[in-house]
Amino acid sequence: MGTLKLSREALYSNLDIIAQQVGAKDKIAVVLKDNAYGHGAVLIAQAVAKYGVTQAVVRLESEALEIAEFFENILILADFSTVVDSKFSYAINALDAIEKFPRGTKVELKIDTGMHRNGISPDDLKRAFKCMSQQGLKCVGVMSHFKSADTLSSEWFWQRKAFDALKETAVRLAKSYGWNIRFHISNSAGTFRSSQCTDDLVRIGIAMYGCLQMDPTLLQPTLKPVLSLYGNKMATRILKEGERVGYNGIYEAAYDEVVSTYDLGYANGLDRLASNQYVTPQGIALRGRISMDSATFSTDMDELLIFSDANEYAQCVGTIGYEILACLDKDLKREWCD
Repeated sequence: MGTLKLSREALYSNLDIIAQQVGAKDKIAVVLKDNAYGHGAVLIAQAVAKYGVTQAVVRLESEALEIAEFFENILILADFSTVVDSKFSYAINALDAIEKFPRGTKVELKIDTGMHRNGISPDDLKRAFKCMSQQGLKCVGVMSHFKSADTLSSEWFWQRKAFDALKETAVRLAKSYGWNIRFHISNSAGTFRSSQCTDDLVRIGIAMYGCLQMDPTLLQPTLKPVLSLYGNKMATRILKEGERVGYNGIYEAAYDEVVSTYDLGYANGLDRLASNQYVTPQGIALRGRISMDSATFSTDMDELLIFSDANEYAQCVGTIGYEILACLDKDLKREWCD
């Protein structure tokens, strides 16, 4: 059902750029949630560990368990503890979540600095530390998240200022409870908004995978897409002039044309909105509707490159590369191509 080919050269090139931006490899925490943005969590975990990254970020505890052997620390963003593992820390996203964690759990307190999605108010910092202590938790970090670091606006500046303003109080509170804490707010875009990394780590997702898109007025690092999607031919035929192909026959051949069906459809991550309008990087047109498990292109190639940059495919359907990558079928074959 198609193949995802991954480039180590691109991955390591991206990590080199990120490490240079933040000053050291040990400030990088790689985001491997949702199957490493579709790339394959275990494959990417093995590769980044070999590169020298020791910290990771995931969404669920089950994801952390899958890659635990490769990292020293794993932050779990949206789950509760069911196992005891000294490598794991869990994000506290609301005050009432504190009581849901068992005693001894390592946690990191999320602060709402303006995104208004989750996290506690800065005004509740003192209360949150007291509640974590009473619950028997160990706070090891204070974190937040930028809402629009990839666009030119004042919001990055005032979120940065708000987060920095609470650090002194957080350190003082942590010391009073015997905790040493780390600070982090930057996602991929935030990492490239400043030439100085003033936090203890950055959480790198889309930049590592080479699909970061910044406002044209901002620094755009020379990152390389890591993932390319290929389809394998199932059948070839000559579509006669006037014949139609696929559901509802939305494409009609203007001349006798060789077309082939490939083993990828919307169940595998091809967006159905690309039907009858997408053209591959090699200039090969998609003909007719994308089916659940297949799609037809104007070629007879045995193996067809569908896309080598998720952002370019995303433009065709009016979305973002994140969505295209995250929706790639977990059962697709994944392999290194270099």
